[in-house]
Amino acid sequence: MPWLIVASAADQNRVQELRADLDPGEAEAIVLAIERRAGLLLVDERRGRRTATAAGLRVIGLLGVVARAKRAGLIDPGKPVLDDLIHIARFWVGHDLYAAVLAELGED
Repeated sequence: MPWLIVASAADQNRVQELRADLDPGEAEAIVLAIERRAGLLLVDERRGRRTATAAGLRVIGLLGVVARAKRAGLIDPGKPVLDDLIHIARFWVGHDLYAAVLAELGED
């Protein structure tokens, strides 16, 4: 079984409704997660998180994934991963959030 499956939501009308407030990928991901009864949805944008949570979905952001990976012993330390996300992948993280995540990871 492949680790990644590309899929589209069946309810494209709902996707179009959500696209009024969200970007296309977030809208598609939320509707697909609802349809597939996903246990967890990876979404970082505030509007997407609010919409997903209001739809009854559990959400996690990329920084939450890094924190879980560190707690599970999959990475150590987490700071280089965060720094690569910021500097190489151009993932925007505010200074306060960056400091809070490092503190949570015990790497402040």
